Amino acid sequence: MEALLADRHEQIHRTGEQPFTLVCNKDSLAGAVSQRACVFCGSRVVLYPIADALHLVHGPIGCAVYTWDIRGALSSGPELHRLSFSTDLQERDVIFGGEEKLYRALIELIDRHSPKGAFVYSTCIVGIIGDDLEAVCRRVEAEKGIPVIPVQSEGFKGNKRAGYTAACNAMARIIGTGDTAGISPFSINILGDFNLAGEIWMIREYFERMGVQVVANITGDGRIADLARAHGAALNVVQCSGSTMDLAKIMEERYAIPSIRVSYFGIEDMAQSLYDVADHFGDPEMLEKTRKLVKEELARIVPQLQRYKEALAGKKAAIYVGGSFKAFSLVKAFRLLDMQVVMVGSQTGTEQEYRELAEITDPGTIIVDDTNPLELTSFLEEKEVDILVGGVKERPIAYKLGVGFCDHNHERKEALAGFQGMLNFAEEVYSSVMSPVWRFAMRTKDRR
Repeated sequence: MEALLADRHEQIHRTGEQPFTLVCNKDSLAGAVSQRACVFCGSRVVLYPIADALHLVHGPIGCAVYTWDIRGALSSGPELHRLSFSTDLQERDVIFGGEEKLYRALIELIDRHSPKGAFVYSTCIVGIIGDDLEAVCRRVEAEKGIPVIPVQSEGFKGNKRAGYTAACNAMARIIGTGDTAGISPFSINILGDFNLAGEIWMIREYFERMGVQVVANITGDGRIADLARAHGAALNVVQCSGSTMDLAKIMEERYAIPSIRVSYFGIEDMAQSLYDVADHFGDPEMLEKTRKLVKEELARIVPQLQRYKEALAGKKAAIYVGGSFKAFSLVKAFRLLDMQVVMVGSQTGTEQEYRELAEITDPGTIIVDDTNPLELTSFLEEKEVDILVGGVKERPIAYKLGVGFCDHNHERKEALAGFQGMLNFAEEVYSSVMSPVWRFAMRTKDRR
């Protein structure tokens, strides 16, 4: 591995073994088969959960298939987002242009499904042939009377993080166009939660119990009308900083709405997130309601966590997730279970986030940016881990090595956020690590 991936050394750090230095947010190394996705995919995973919008991929059919139903994002009403639409560009369209085909597709789909808005995603080939998405979207918007927003997400423009920016720029065109009447001074927008397995419904319930009004979900179980009036909220609460922090910055510049970063994963971070919101508003009654809420939830789940903690103490865990901010909470969650984190990495982390991870992890912990299957396999074998937390692309690697796996990415169907989510997480980790199947799976080190 050392010889094959020499250019990757600067994106790998071992805590305590040398002064911190780690390069990130760079293009993936050619030939390394990165676990990271493209710009188009980054924009799709952010915008996809807006349930009453039409999502049309302008490009070859493969791009739409790749991102079809890409999140486990549930809706409390419309489910138009669960369908995958594409203009299916062919050779003739590449030669003569696909604008007219895009126009006809938009008209047909809007007439058929009556969406509240539409997002049109550009793919690599669209950037090459130069179709004018702006012009087509303006034309359809004028004819149909709904927002039709181009998402400039050509895959070759950069990496997945650039797709987050494209999605935020697209949503910013809708925000500010709605009526803000009736919005409470104690109001928030929830940014960066995608309602995987219904998680945003739990989080909204916590805030409602505190006396906080949620104006818009951005984007889990999202609605175009809520986005349009999101500029009336008093605070933006940002969960996945990598995906929606750009939007929070735009809203602060345009509408003077402050933002705070939170995490809903793990007991400690979930409680702190609620307290941070209460402290921001400075209302004594809200703070008292928050204390009561946290006390009730902890009294319910902590005794149940104890038996998992006793069984899992000393087991080794590796983490590889999309955004590194989530990794902080996972490190704390594993420590709550007396487990040792020996590797942590992400697809889109920043240097400051990795630096902070190095400060909170144990000596010898591997910190990696934008890894690939070869590296990941090597790290899991070296550290002899008992469980890997990752996404759909990492699952086969873990199972082939005889290692337990916990899905913590956007395809999952198990709620892992909130207080109940911590209990669900402990149960899933316990079920995977302690499964009797591993008695029949020979680890790589045992085959040597």
